[in-house]
Amino acid sequence: MSTANLPAIRACRPAWNKGRIVGQKRPLQPKHVWAIRVRLEIAERTRELALFNVAIDSKLRGCDLVRLKVADIYAAGQVKHRAAIIQSKTRRPVSFEITDGTRKAIGAWLEAPQMVGSEHLWPGRFHERRHISTRQYARLVRDWVTSIGLEPSAYGTHSMRRTKVAQIYRKTGNLRAMQLLLGHTKMDSTVRYLGVELEDALAIAEAVEI
Repeated sequence: MSTANLPAIRACRPAWNKGRIVGQKRPLQPKHVWAIRVRLEIAERTRELALFNVAIDSKLRGCDLVRLKVADIYAAGQVKHRAAIIQSKTRRPVSFEITDGTRKAIGAWLEAPQMVGSEHLWPGRFHERRHISTRQYARLVRDWVTSIGLEPSAYGTHSMRRTKVAQIYRKTGNLRAMQLLLGHTKMDSTVRYLGVELEDALAIAEAVEI
């Protein structure tokens, strides 16, 4: 019996996304932010508290967050109230605020022995690594959300980027401001990123009773 025309038999592989929640990662709610902060403060995890606060305030992509340098946020003997960097993805500048709580956390971290002579705000543990990697940052985010009982597959580094802008948009509805804060070049990107159309549609539906 000839087998020349028979289809090849391949072993079935499980889908890469089997058991995973795919799509946009959820932003943290204010209660989640405070719960994580309290846990980090109690545990005296100075670096992680500073990193968590900067991630929320800056709204930066993970690749830009891990590359932050001390000079980006610290000058004239104090932590800046506002900072600006060039985004690695778009090569465009983006500015962000540094709130009082974040400034205090950064100040405490800069006094740590690990920061003596460090150029980067989040130095790597090994000499060949100038700063922590995005993978290390992602593991920390996973630890943070897991510590307060959230499903880790539903959250990620983009959750940190989306958290503050999601709250600002709910309060103001100002898409142009969100575009500037996120450093997007196109408004369409901001609309998709925030899931604005869905959020608006749901808000309208919730306000209508039949």
